[in-house]
Amino acid sequence: MQVILLETIPHVGALGDVVKVKDGYARNYLIPQKKAKRATQVAIQEFEAKRAELEKAQADRLAAATALKEKIDGIVLEIASKAGVDGRLFGSVTNMDVAEALNKLGYDIHKSQVRTPLGAIKAIGEYPLQIGLHHDVVAEVVVNVVAEA
Repeated sequence: MQVILLETIPHVGALGDVVKVKDGYARNYLIPQKKAKRATQVAIQEFEAKRAELEKAQADRLAAATALKEKIDGIVLEIASKAGVDGRLFGSVTNMDVAEALNKLGYDIHKSQVRTPLGAIKAIGEYPLQIGLHHDVVAEVVVNVVAEA
């Protein structure tokens, strides 16, 4: 299906590109999320009329993500969890736990933005994680998992 992108999407295209994507990807994700429209002549003309507005909105999102990165880059989060004597956790620390800890500090982070390269954390220690704020902006945080008293 031919779609016109209303924002830059990694590995697909930039704002305003007319790209061919699989039908299901377009119908189930891009179009409902308002990230793309079907590439008809009318839609392309509407896009050209709104192009400056969409570019400004994308620039604003990038600026907001960059400002948030400056605030949270290098933060050390301490998360307490029940652990055995050998340092293994009863359960694990997941993306949701990290997002909740950042939300308690006043940052609006969704669990899908937290990137844990090794999967869920299952032992006590310090773990560097990435927070994907924008497709071009990634913040680095350190999660310190400690045993609950």
